[in-house]
Amino acid sequence: MSDRKAAVANLAPSAALTVEEVRSVRHWNEHLFSFSISRPPSFRFRSGEFVMIGMMGEGRPLLRAYSIASPAYAEELEFLSIKVPDGPLTSRLQKIQPGDQVFLGRKPVGTLVTDALLPGKRLFLLSTGTGLAPFLSLARDPDVYERFSQILLVHCTRQVSDLAFRQELESQLAGDPLVGEQALLQFHYLPTVTRESFRTTGRIGALIEDGTLFGHPLVGPKQLDPETDRVMMCGSMAMIRELQHQLECLGFTEGSNAKPGDFVIERAFVD
Repeated sequence: MSDRKAAVANLAPSAALTVEEVRSVRHWNEHLFSFSISRPPSFRFRSGEFVMIGMMGEGRPLLRAYSIASPAYAEELEFLSIKVPDGPLTSRLQKIQPGDQVFLGRKPVGTLVTDALLPGKRLFLLSTGTGLAPFLSLARDPDVYERFSQILLVHCTRQVSDLAFRQELESQLAGDPLVGEQALLQFHYLPTVTRESFRTTGRIGALIEDGTLFGHPLVGPKQLDPETDRVMMCGSMAMIRELQHQLECLGFTEGSNAKPGDFVIERAFVD
């Protein structure tokens, strides 16, 4: 361990945090970036969970919950973050470079996991902004393709450049070592933009109402059905509240780790 890493490690509460190395950083635009860090050998998580990430502030760690974007089998841990100029943590985090150190929480948690859902045929992953992150992990989980025959990932952003990982998702995860072949048949990606011209525009609620969400290549009912469909939501509170109300009116029940249901949301944080 380098002298610098040892010094940082001495500041971290060893019972709750480890010190990891930044491996890569990708800036998507002026207010969105992703980064990957080293993964401790003992670190285990379920696809869709989040963990605390942080850096040292003025005498204490500054921590924030981040969904893990990488699949559970990856050798590194990847995260997606907004850039907040005056944010206590993100103002520092957006300046990281490979070789820098960050804190990683030891215990991942969360409700955006397949264990919290009842069996179904179609899985709808509905996200806005950085709410995409947990679904990047789930979409590369072989278990998801065993549980559901169709997986539709919807990502709603303000502008086209906010559509992080668009190329990988449009290719239906081609080349993924574990789900590549299944994804070509079962995985579908629907990006939508609200403030620029794009092939699909409008908020997720509008896409449900006008039927766009259920267009080709998706097969099955042209509406959400609690008998066959399962839904995960992550992103803005406005989106979650709107769609939660719609789902409950259709007879969907919210699930949890203790009691699986028809839809789940991550209550710990929003965009």
